[in-house]
Amino acid sequence: MDKDLFNDLLLSFNEAIEIKKGLKKPSRIFKLEAKNVKDIREKTGLSQNEFATMIHISVRTLQNWEQNKRKPSGAAGALLKIIESMPNKAKEILATSL
Repeated sequence: MDKDLFNDLLLSFNEAIEIKKGLKKPSRIFKLEAKNVKDIREKTGLSQNEFATMIHISVRTLQNWEQNKRKPSGAAGALLKIIESMPNKAKEILATSL
């Protein structure tokens, strides 16, 4: 590894430790808001069972998301974002999938 790159990484790592310990303030903070999965589902007009079937997950997983016991991640989060912005188009497309 390049010595300059290693030193930059080491400085960043040490800075992260200081921030974690509260010794230094972060230069910026990213705050991600949790999606309200129930609101997204209700935009589609589908029941829990229908919605879970449409996106190929178990009803229990959907219930955990809706009750904020778990959070959708990765592809599931991206799919929910699409459904939220275009519920009717997403239903149309997903109804014909697999």
